[in-house]
Amino acid sequence: MVETVSLMSGVTITSLKQIEHPKGDIFHALKATESSFSEFGEAYFTTVHAGVTKGWKKHTRMRMNLIVPVGEVTFYLHSEQIGKTKAITLGVNHYARLTVEPGIWVAFRGGEHDLNLVLNIASLSHDPLEAENDELNQFPLL
Repeated sequence: MVETVSLMSGVTITSLKQIEHPKGDIFHALKATESSFSEFGEAYFTTVHAGVTKGWKKHTRMRMNLIVPVGEVTFYLHSEQIGKTKAITLGVNHYARLTVEPGIWVAFRGGEHDLNLVLNIASLSHDPLEAENDELNQFPLL
């Protein structure tokens, strides 16, 4: 059963199904019928090395659907509206989708694996004028 939980206003975590198969496992990501799907702009993968942090970035119009099918990644989410930062770690052992609405600052750190892979199923195609970037020391990393 799929379970969705709110981490903070504008951020939800949805459990995802993993199906074991002797020839290779299946990892669900996102269906057009789910509430976290709004529209499709692009899907891309990014890697983050062990112990390295990328961020901070805030999208002004893009909804992100972030999934970690390989390795482990800790996401840091900062809401200026409530003035708080929260963290969640996703990966094979906690396989879920993190949906982040526009206006939330995001940074993320690679786990101890050689390969930490993030899939973003984004509502918009990449537009460099649509996002803001800031220094890592801008908000606390828990």
